[in-house]
Amino acid sequence: MRSHLLNDTTADRYRRSVTEGIERVAAKLATTASPFTGITVDALAPRIERIDLDRPLHDTTAVLDELEEVYLRDAVYFHHPRYLAHLNCPVVIPAVVGEAILSAVNSSLDTWDQSAGGTLIERKLIDWTNERIGLGPAADGVFTSGGSQSNLQALLLAREEAKSDDLARLRVFASEVSHFSVKKSAKLLGLSADSVVSIPVDHDKRMQTVALAHELDRCKRDGLLPMAVVATAGTTDFGSIDPLPEIAELCAQFGAWMHVDAAYGCGLLTSLKHRDRIDGIERADSVTVDYHKSFFQPVSSSAVLVRDASTLRHATYHAEYLNPRRMVEERIPNQVDKSLQTTRRFDALKLWMTLRVMGADGIGQLFDEVCDLAAEGWKLLAADPRFDVVVEPSLSTLVFRYIPAAVTDPAEIDRANLYARKAIFASGDAVVAGTKVGGRHYLKFTLLNPETTADDITAVLDLIAGHAEQYLGESLDRAS
Repeated sequence: MRSHLLNDTTADRYRRSVTEGIERVAAKLATTASPFTGITVDALAPRIERIDLDRPLHDTTAVLDELEEVYLRDAVYFHHPRYLAHLNCPVVIPAVVGEAILSAVNSSLDTWDQSAGGTLIERKLIDWTNERIGLGPAADGVFTSGGSQSNLQALLLAREEAKSDDLARLRVFASEVSHFSVKKSAKLLGLSADSVVSIPVDHDKRMQTVALAHELDRCKRDGLLPMAVVATAGTTDFGSIDPLPEIAELCAQFGAWMHVDAAYGCGLLTSLKHRDRIDGIERADSVTVDYHKSFFQPVSSSAVLVRDASTLRHATYHAEYLNPRRMVEERIPNQVDKSLQTTRRFDALKLWMTLRVMGADGIGQLFDEVCDLAAEGWKLLAADPRFDVVVEPSLSTLVFRYIPAAVTDPAEIDRANLYARKAIFASGDAVVAGTKVGGRHYLKFTLLNPETTADDITAVLDLIAGHAEQYLGESLDRAS
């Protein structure tokens, strides 16, 4: 079994095995005609269930053949231009090269004596991102597993900075369309069930600052503490960006920590055309960024950034076997001192490779393309009487629904849209997402693939209309 360990004696075997795996994936990418095969759970589950994990195949080629059957054939391929559903991006090649390197070397970014150069590369990228945001010379941060963890850590810091022994008095303010991780984080942090105050949004799905000011004022009058305001720079459902400068002013006025959840909108940090859409982010106390959304990185590649590096002490614990206190005096840089995680992958390498090959402008150009495509898609939807589109996009998301000419029952229209989404997924022709707006079912395109075109959008809209019309026709037949 030692022949399977990666070391100096097995380098040739490693090269052959990895090359064979890469060739399989490359072949799939080159021949994939649709984003999904449409396979059902009932069809796929038995294939995996009948595999006996206690009887290995002892051959890489045989295992790859099996993997084709249980995974590669039916995977959802985000690189396909008609994958239009969630915040999943196609990935850039330099980042995939970085993924291969970091997996093989297997550095753990918790302590210097496990990562050395990896520690410094991650710190350099944190500094680079903070400079792009404009958080100032005292800023710092750390890579995380994703936006949910970043939001959790940011709110942990905000809770500790609030300096209250009575957690029941703390309040967090976020828009009604903010990410669910805000409420989840509050619960994990021991805050009360009513600690997250939901602020209504305007027609463009942006937080209403007048309502925020009212709630902050009421919080003070009631003897409560405004722990944090979470502004969103790119909501999951709409891609909407809250009015950051106005929110920053209110945070300063009421002494609240300002956190900006820019998990989606962080791509604007490299934008050549639309950077001004997140003006005000430089006033945040903390920021969430997901490079694996709008920087075209493989999952996971994310970070939480803070204006004041000293606030990261709230996540610091020392263990003699890992990061004893004397290391601080010796100026040994241990990233575990800043992180909620201990063992942590060298995910920063993917972004490092991307910047060194493509440059920030290269990333920004790709993100600008999808934002511009969304603007074009909005015009198509607004001009098409078959659809109702919710808001003009700030980023690359379109939320809409099919509206039949002859049917007025909202519940029936809901069912037609749900049917269309399921039918398209089952066909494998495209993948679209869904959400609710005002209690009604809507469909969603999240455009993160620069290879997607306006023709793709038009074609998928026609598919949606066709499936919805088929459902309504069959519904009328059943009713008669």
